[in-house]
Amino acid sequence: MGDKEFDAIVVGSGITGGWAAKELTEAGLKVLLIERGREIRHREDYKTEMKAPWEMPLRGLGDMRRYRADYPTQMQARLFNEYTQHHFVNDREHPYTTDEGTEFAWLRGYQLGGRSLTWGRQAYRWSDYDFDANRRDGHGTDWPIRYRDLAPWYDKVEEFIGVSGAAEGLPQLPDGRFQPAMQLNAVERALRERIRARWPERCLTIGRTANLTQSKDDEGRAACQNRSICARGCSYGAYFSTQSSTLPAARKTGRLTLVTDAQVDAVDYDPATKRATGVRWIDTATGTRRRASARLVFLNAGAFNSVHLLLNSASDAMPHGLANSSGVLGTHIMDHPNALAAVAMMPGFEQHTTFGNRPTGIVIARYRNLDDPDGTGHTRGYSFQGGALQAAWTRGRGMGGIGAGFKQSLRQVGPWECVLIAYADCLPRASNRLYLDKTRTDKYGTPQLGIEFAFGKEEHAAIAQAHVDAKEMLTASGGIVVAGFAQPGRAGTAIHEMGGARMGDDPATSVLNRWSQAHDVPNLFVTDGAQMSSSACQNPSLTYMALTARACDHAVAQLKAGML
Repeated sequence: MGDKEFDAIVVGSGITGGWAAKELTEAGLKVLLIERGREIRHREDYKTEMKAPWEMPLRGLGDMRRYRADYPTQMQARLFNEYTQHHFVNDREHPYTTDEGTEFAWLRGYQLGGRSLTWGRQAYRWSDYDFDANRRDGHGTDWPIRYRDLAPWYDKVEEFIGVSGAAEGLPQLPDGRFQPAMQLNAVERALRERIRARWPERCLTIGRTANLTQSKDDEGRAACQNRSICARGCSYGAYFSTQSSTLPAARKTGRLTLVTDAQVDAVDYDPATKRATGVRWIDTATGTRRRASARLVFLNAGAFNSVHLLLNSASDAMPHGLANSSGVLGTHIMDHPNALAAVAMMPGFEQHTTFGNRPTGIVIARYRNLDDPDGTGHTRGYSFQGGALQAAWTRGRGMGGIGAGFKQSLRQVGPWECVLIAYADCLPRASNRLYLDKTRTDKYGTPQLGIEFAFGKEEHAAIAQAHVDAKEMLTASGGIVVAGFAQPGRAGTAIHEMGGARMGDDPATSVLNRWSQAHDVPNLFVTDGAQMSSSACQNPSLTYMALTARACDHAVAQLKAGML
């Protein structure tokens, strides 16, 4: 590929990379989209999508001996199993380093579409409680934007990807452009009313999810079939993924070039013009090195991989990493502390049941530390996700029993249970960081990424209080609490890693400006999770997409004005 062949290069084809490719091609730019993993074609390559357990070699459970050898980290993902293992990386082939004392599960999927194929699809707006959090309590650096800056971009993203949900009028969890909501079941409806009766400030609502409840015929996407096996891939296009949504839109323009099996290891920089000039990559199919040039470079490789790429793009002009004159590149990384806060049996609903497998749960929106500080040992918030369900026949694996009577009993649905999982805000700390481990390299000679991370006392305090609250709410609603945890689980398991190239107004303390644009390199944009200056306590993907669409609009305007 020759010099200046493209107007823009987008590195990474996941949730934000797909959005960048769509927005930039639709704006008239000639775009190269580079993906490090293999191609996965929509519908054609979802090879386990329609399979029943008896059609799988190990009935869907998988080879645990192989998993422990090749997927010891990835197998910690909730959706990892024999049906989905090919949507996760082989840990042995994609190593990373952790410092002594760090236990961080970096859960990844290297293929076209990235983790958009396996994401949880929960899509929540952030509010000014979130964008103002750093300024208010002094942790991290102040966001240079507020909710009003992003609201129209949330509108755009929600309408395109399709988000179902219920409007609740909560300032801490703003409503969006929703498709009709999925329905709470009988137990969840009772919980909502019983919790609201005792704690009016606590709102239980249906999870806002990027699963269609109304088809989008113009995009060839059907409504959700309520199978809840989304991570295998969905030929109906009923949940948002790169393959079902943004990639077809980008291809429709005729201005997209896609390259897969291409591991980008550096962004080239011209110190004379102070511009990025292109990227270099390794063709992982042939082992050959290649390069392409463009007027714009967008990094969307995933938060940690984008920072890895910037650190590995150090040069004489920028010896500590590209766009790192501030020295904060790689620092202030975050991931949501989470815990199974409480599980309760819910008697009294035996006459009720459900049909189908609803692909979303419930959410109890944040209610701590809003206008008044009421957290014990922490200054920010937490929320709950989960839901009520009836156990299936598989409950028998943990029960004693034998014979026809036992088998017959398992043919009936089990008792109702309710699960509340807490997700808390993670403070941005300089000590939580990414770095290049030059003593270890991957098979292509690239230094491995090192991770140093630990939750602090605030995260522990938030999860401990969430545990107490969850038990109180379930007990007050008639439940019998049987389990729960007061400590966060292993870092990384929320799969919400963020930060490392944070946004801010001051070039001396931040990597990116308010447009997700590098302070040091004006034609370089980082619009995945790396740009985040704080974490909030709600799922971040919708915010990544809105920030990406906003950054693309700004970049195109500057390009057309001759400013880049």
